[in-house]
Amino acid sequence: MEWARDGLRKLQLPLGDAYDLPTSQKRFADGAQYRVEIPSVEGPSAMRAAIEEMKHHGIQVHRISQGSGIMLLKDDEILEMAELGHEHRIEVCLFVGPRAPFDIGAQPLTQAGKNIGWRHAGMDQLVYALEDIHRACELGIRSVLVADEGLIWLVNEFKALGKLPDDLVVKVSVLQGASNPVSIRMLQDLGASTFNVASDQTLPRLASIRQVADLAIDMYVEAPDDFGGFVRHYELPEIIRVLAPVYIKFGLRNAPNIYPSGTHLDQTAIALTRERVRRAALGLEMIKRYAPDAVASELAGPGLGIPVIVNKPHAVH
Repeated sequence: MEWARDGLRKLQLPLGDAYDLPTSQKRFADGAQYRVEIPSVEGPSAMRAAIEEMKHHGIQVHRISQGSGIMLLKDDEILEMAELGHEHRIEVCLFVGPRAPFDIGAQPLTQAGKNIGWRHAGMDQLVYALEDIHRACELGIRSVLVADEGLIWLVNEFKALGKLPDDLVVKVSVLQGASNPVSIRMLQDLGASTFNVASDQTLPRLASIRQVADLAIDMYVEAPDDFGGFVRHYELPEIIRVLAPVYIKFGLRNAPNIYPSGTHLDQTAIALTRERVRRAALGLEMIKRYAPDAVASELAGPGLGIPVIVNKPHAVH
């Protein structure tokens, strides 16, 4: 394999997975190694429940994310989430709504075609996606969740055109599927702000990603069942050490998939959110016990997409 490794060496890329697990010297802009994310907070009711649980457990959460899509939230619901995020200094990251299975094509619903399920099919869907992002930004949101490299590039270009805010965070979903250092650096070069790695990555693979990529990495410490259901709390000290800067993300095993959510699933979404925050409290106790010197960001640290307050009593056009 020396032929391949010789070329990789000349490109200044890793020659393989980093089995020596080097300590990452990279940090968030505030010097911190890690931040905390609670995923699948599917609306203002769930977000209020998350904040109640954070206070109950005495923990800080830097980002909450939503998966059902901007398009499935009313203006007043987005405004309320933005106001809660602004008040409590938490990034609110909303998934872009239109995606391949929302269209009438059959392939994303087939066994072989599910890999394109969160991407955008055709140019019309990219237009819809840009409109979804524009609407969220007009309502105060400063962080969006995407799973399509074409949309990542477009958002970056729209920032350059002045059509989207410069400080808009572009968080790449685990569903985008990139699983090696080169693919992840390409997404960084396209304009990604943070990237959610696959949940089953070994520590040597994670370490090799960090050698190449400078952007923040998002990592499920507990993954939902449909991502494998892994519970990796005892690995937290090493994940932080080798992958910093990293968002440690607390999903929930043995829980139903509620996407797309809505008022018909409110009580389930709220209960799941409360338990995710409890799981985060468990994880943070482990960090305190086994890695007491690991440095967490304060709330509203640099680079976080904290919502802004806008006056939009009517629908955005």
